[in-house]
Amino acid sequence: MKSAVKYLVIVGLTHSLLAAYAQSAPPPPGTSVDEPPHAVSQKSADDPLTQAETAIDTKDFTHARSLLDTYLAAHPNDARALFDRGYVEDAQEHDDSAAGFYRKAITAAPEQFESRLALGLILARQGKQQDAHEQLEAAIKLEPNPPNPTAKAQAFRALAQLDRSNNPDAAKQELLQALSLSPETPADLLLTAEIAEAEGDEVSAETAYRRLLNQQPGSSAATAGLAHVLIAQKKYADAEPLIKTALIRDPDDPALNTQLAIVLNAEGKQNEAVSALEKLYANQPDNASISAMLADAYTQSGAADKADPLYIQLLKTAPDDPALLTARGENLIHLQQYAEAVIVLKKAVSLTPDNGDAWSSLAFAASEDHQYQVALDSLSARSKLLEETPATYFLWATAYDNLHHIKDAADYYHKFLAAANGRFPDQEWQARHRLVTLGK
Repeated sequence: MKSAVKYLVIVGLTHSLLAAYAQSAPPPPGTSVDEPPHAVSQKSADDPLTQAETAIDTKDFTHARSLLDTYLAAHPNDARALFDRGYVEDAQEHDDSAAGFYRKAITAAPEQFESRLALGLILARQGKQQDAHEQLEAAIKLEPNPPNPTAKAQAFRALAQLDRSNNPDAAKQELLQALSLSPETPADLLLTAEIAEAEGDEVSAETAYRRLLNQQPGSSAATAGLAHVLIAQKKYADAEPLIKTALIRDPDDPALNTQLAIVLNAEGKQNEAVSALEKLYANQPDNASISAMLADAYTQSGAADKADPLYIQLLKTAPDDPALLTARGENLIHLQQYAEAVIVLKKAVSLTPDNGDAWSSLAFAASEDHQYQVALDSLSARSKLLEETPATYFLWATAYDNLHHIKDAADYYHKFLAAANGRFPDQEWQARHRLVTLGK
């Protein structure tokens, strides 16, 4: 079973930092159409824009909005006012409206760092990765006004978050740039670990996760990340106590419960795995991944009758999913419903003809249902993908035998006996008996 666990959303710039921009940053040179840049410093506390920023500071957004709307009616291209107006919307989680004002600020002053950063963070939160990346890349080429290394570092960190999976080398460099501007944080350690995982560097990822856990022993994200690395390394015995300890603190965490089920399943603790997955399924009955994992665990634990309804439900929404079709076909074999298994597995191999395991299952189901030519055809397709095993030799032999192809049957019985070498006494007795009967 594969885990699919964890993955952090982009950390947005805090509203307090944005507020600091709104209060302290004069507009970038040349952004005001009504007065020269040097006039900014001469603004008094009675200035409407200063009053609006004071209202922002006290979180009186209604008053700030009114002042800014009035000001912008007379100064529609003032980038600082547009940024402030965007912040008022941003602070109230009106993302689309905030983005609109930030875009206007950028149009008025393309070199304004603050609006590009703020817009990039909103777009990242909305999952608009490419647009977010474009704005953040533009931001890191600019400078905050006044200089603000923390804000510049935030732009690099946000880029690293976006790049961590698809371009981990770039993400690593962006994080290094951020660390050159501001001290390392626990979030940086988490990001370092994620980048290392994306690069396939499990040792570095494990080191970073453990460093973070030393700083924050209760971090569910670090625990889940470290467990993910340990599972990938098949260090199940190390992962299990780590996950169970974390679940004492956070018993309903879905990622941790999923990982526990994966570990228990890998360790052969099927009953415990089923219990963990049943708990997850009760909370998320519409989660296809959890349903599939629970169905698989039922099959593996000998409860194929409980698995089949789950597979039927999953296939209603994904009728052409070859993995689900194969899994259900194999579960039907456990239920000894061979004729239906043949139908399901035929569809699976028609969708993925390079799946040797599905051909194996189809050959077995067909043989059990006395569809011997289907079994031979399936074995022939399988042989192009996988090596023969004692089990497949025996299937070849019995299919030929039942079709009265005596020479071929005898050949495969001999191949089976040579490969089995005493490991399958019942089938070996049957093979020897049939060879005597066939006179071979």
